[in-house]
Order: sequence, then structure tokens, then C-alpha cells
Amino acid sequence: MALFGKKQETENKLPEVLPQHVAFIMDGNGRWAKKRGLPRPFGHREGAKTFRKISHYCKDIGLKYISFYAFSTENWQRPKEEIDALMKIFDRYLDDMKELITDNTRMVFLGDKSIFPEYLRTKMEKVERETAIYDEMVILVAVNYGGRDELAHAAKLLAQKAVSGEIKPEDITEDSVNGELYTKGFPDVDLLIRPSGEQRISNFLIWQCAYAEFYFTNILWPDFKPDDLDAALIEYGKRQRRFGGV
Repeated sequence: MALFGKKQETENKLPEVLPQHVAFIMDGNGRWAKKRGLPRPFGHREGAKTFRKISHYCKDIGLKYISFYAFSTENWQRPKEEIDALMKIFDRYLDDMKELITDNTRMVFLGDKSIFPEYLRTKMEKVERETAIYDEMVILVAVNYGGRDELAHAAKLLAQKAVSGEIKPEDITEDSVNGELYTKGFPDVDLLIRPSGEQRISNFLIWQCAYAEFYFTNILWPDFKPDDLDAALIEYGKRQRRFGGV
């Protein structure tokens, strides 16, 4: 009963209209570990726990779409030891998927999955297939993802259609481009949250964030809690979104 009361209290202080799509840049894992004299992989493990906690909370308060920047196209430049640790965490996460997400939650992976080992691609495809019927909440996880890479990929697909005569170059519109993105069928980002003190979007969903509200905080991702998400949502509720109008 106490937990229910706390949830009700949280919902009462949140904006009446929540954003439809909230995106998270999960930043600060390495710094979190360094501050504690630990190897960087320890920070990524804690970051994975935060991912699970925040995902569950987002569903509890009624968010429909949430996306997470898990691994960028540039992250391959990191030390091999750190990349190997990240792949192990990701592999374990895929195995434990049924425990990490609640029923009626769909999972989609954004990015070029071809670079991953076959066993990881198979697991990602299995999760996407098994959760495709769910519609209460959608979790989009960006892996080997880059916003510019996504746009280049969409341009190649449209060019191929133009060469084959399926479309004419002059017929290409914003809707055409949108239809070739990894996020096809999902709404644009309303609120982008980045912890860790950095104030940039780092090539994440650059097309989809064209009219997003940005919220930056100095809290490192492993320390990010539901109360911190509440603060971001309350700030979002105070802003006026005009989309270029008056």
C-alpha cells in the first residue's frame, strides 16, 4: 500500500501531459567507475542496472516510447578490453530479457547490426520478434548507431529506389527520408535527457531530435534515479513548444 501511495504522489507532481517519446544518452559510466577507483567495465555494469530501473519506472508512469543510446558507431574506438566487457554485458542482458522488461513491452534495436557476431544478431532478432506483438510501451535501444550513419543509410536506400525507377529524385520528401530511417513507424523525440554534465547530443537521433527539448544534468548515469527523471519531466512541462510557430 505504501508503494502505491508513493507512486500516486509522484504522478500527481508530474506534468498533466507527458512527452510521448523520451530519449536517454546513458553517459558517465566510465567516470562513475574512475571516481571509485574501479575499472571502467564496473561503471557499465552499474549503468545497465540503471537502464533496467529507469525502463520499469517509465512504464509505471505511462511513457509510451523510450530510447537509449547504448553503443555508438564511434564507440568501437575504445580499448578492446572495454568493448569486450560491453559485449558481455549486452549478451547477458539479451539472455535475461524476460526478467529485465515487463509484459506488453516491445523491444527494438536501432543501428547497423551486421557488424555484431552472429550469436548476438540472432539474440537481438529473437527479442524483436518475440516482443513485436506488445504495444503498451516500446523500448528503442541504439547499438552500433550513429545519426549521420543512419541518414547516409537512408540516402543509399532512396538512391537505390531511384536507380531502379521505383521513385523519381524529385519525389523525395522529408516523409520519404523518414520512411527509411531505423525509427520508421515511431514518433520523433519530444525530450532528450543527457546526464554526466556534457551538453551535446553526440550524433544520437539527430533527425528525430529536430524539435526535441533538451535536458542536461551533472548526475552520472549509474546514479540517475526515478526522481531525476521526474525533475526532467517537470522541467519539460514548463516549456512552450511552438514548432516554428508563434
